[in-house]
Amino acid sequence: MVAASLACGAALAHAAGPAKPTRLGLCAACHGETGMAQVPGVPNLAGQKLDYLRDALKQYRDGRRNVPQMRAAIGPMSDADLDELARWFSAQAPSHQGNP
Repeated sequence: MVAASLACGAALAHAAGPAKPTRLGLCAACHGETGMAQVPGVPNLAGQKLDYLRDALKQYRDGRRNVPQMRAAIGPMSDADLDELARWFSAQAPSHQGNP
């Protein structure tokens, strides 16, 4: 019975998606809290593949992708911080805005 309760609780937690990252603030300023960009020319992150986001964030942080704004925003973040952000944005549902 305990095992069934734990399994049910784990399934509900997974279905609810990841918790909002504590380091979301700077990202949300441009990319939006749910990954839909708030600034023209900034890419939407909602629904992107987890592995792609995780790798891209590390490349920005480490300078392998040369975008000074991104390096400044995530330079001090740990791998765990970046993983939390990647999980958050990949779990968000993209919304359609404007004309296709």
